[in-house]
Amino acid sequence: MTQPQRTAATTLVEARRRRADQARRVADVLRHQVLAGAFPGGQLPGEAHLCHDFAVSRNTVREALGLLAAEGLVERLPGVGTTVVTAKYAHGLHRLAGLAETLHEHGEVTNEVRTLTVVRPPAMVAQRLQLPEDEPVVYLERVRRIDGVPVSLDLTYLPHDIGAPLMAEDLAHRDVFALIEQLTGRPLGTADISVEAVNADPHSAALLAVADGAALLMVERLSHLDDGRPVDLEWIRFRGDRLTFQTQLRRVRPDIVPQDTRRRSAWPW
Repeated sequence: MTQPQRTAATTLVEARRRRADQARRVADVLRHQVLAGAFPGGQLPGEAHLCHDFAVSRNTVREALGLLAAEGLVERLPGVGTTVVTAKYAHGLHRLAGLAETLHEHGEVTNEVRTLTVVRPPAMVAQRLQLPEDEPVVYLERVRRIDGVPVSLDLTYLPHDIGAPLMAEDLAHRDVFALIEQLTGRPLGTADISVEAVNADPHSAALLAVADGAALLMVERLSHLDDGRPVDLEWIRFRGDRLTFQTQLRRVRPDIVPQDTRRRSAWPW
């Protein structure tokens, strides 16, 4: 390849990179608007309007819309334009609440109880629940749905004295949090939470009706009663195309945050 050819190829690659960067920025803004319900009737503005609004080329707009279409948020049809096809449910992280308490305004939350049994816990589970290793726990596995659409796969461990009474309750239609408070007579207090992105394994994908390897949001949550006792350890796989997490953070000056809090908190909520 001659020097002029190499220069032209480099220029072309750089132009494509700049367009990809711009498309990603446009897609991020449009994604927020889609999830916030900013487009009446679910119809996005035309390409010409978007080009003017974002001050980018038509090819950049088309690439941005293609990114949203690949995520399953919008659909592009000739003669129709770009329309919203999938809604996401906003799951707040600012308070400790069950799924039905959090998302009841979006539809009916139901639970398919796949497993409900007494097991000997793994050592780590017993440690997190502050139990002797040989003390049995109740294990609960549920697929949770909103208006029939699966949104999460929940794996829950409960101390035996907490979980055993729950085994006779209506777990298909009740949140475990509300049942714990009802049966113990104590309110829940705090929860330790971590969140990470994972890919759906074939089993989880089948249960959640997503493609093998689809993006999921994995939440690990250890919930405590108001007296500090840990009573609910769970791993929750949320569909990334159905749930979005929201919270509000308050800025605290780093020089006044206690050192032990900095070490202990991997997440700010």
